[in-house]
Amino acid sequence: MKHQAALFFAALQFYTRIPIPGWVVFKPDHLSPATRFLPFIGWIVGAISAAVWLVVFPLTSIPIAIIFSVIASILTTGALHEDGFADTCDGFGGGWTREKILIIMKDSRLGTYGAVGLVCILALKFALLQLLINLFGSQISHVFGLWIAAHAISRLMPAFIIYSQPYARDTDDSKSKPVAQNVTAATLAIAAVFGIMPLLFLCVMVSSALPLLSILFLGIITWAMSRYFVKWIGGYTGDCLGAVQQVCEVAFYICLAASWKFI
Repeated sequence: MKHQAALFFAALQFYTRIPIPGWVVFKPDHLSPATRFLPFIGWIVGAISAAVWLVVFPLTSIPIAIIFSVIASILTTGALHEDGFADTCDGFGGGWTREKILIIMKDSRLGTYGAVGLVCILALKFALLQLLINLFGSQISHVFGLWIAAHAISRLMPAFIIYSQPYARDTDDSKSKPVAQNVTAATLAIAAVFGIMPLLFLCVMVSSALPLLSILFLGIITWAMSRYFVKWIGGYTGDCLGAVQQVCEVAFYICLAASWKFI
């Protein structure tokens, strides 16, 4: 149990800015098995986002509350996934060879492709969340279910890439490389439980199994993105994983909005 707690806190420390207990000693070799808790981190981020929405909405309006909730998720993770998405846009948008793409993605500066990509994906999040919350009638349980399910299932998809695809960088100075080493089938199975469980609760809340279609939809998107990464750079990087999470989160909202017409 203590080992599992250490793995959880390793995931919490790596994927968020939330403080961890002082007794926890960071060990790079914990990061790979800690992948099992990546979707559970989504539970925490989603719950924080929904809680911020719950506090701000009665005082202002739905759109403003959504903006604050998105800001809360970004502050909680330190913009880890958004940064990865932006770097991926810059790398694949501005590079035409494997070496050039990897160099651009390693650059900390934000380029045109990254800036445009961030604006577009944040705008999509805002519009889709506003649509879904209006469809849900601003019910508190539904809002919490929506945010937690979105953040959990979107963090499950990168775990499949970590398990199935090679790491693209050859250097040992990448902070994401320890995550990519020796992810077992058992680790992936545990991650799948944490990723799918909130989605099942959401199905109960809306009295329909249609939200489960998002698993297939996100699976196809994840597969397509992983094949694209392998084609151009021979695998994935940490930035690629962040891009997958961001795209899958938006894709989940799109799938749920489309499914709502039949619920």
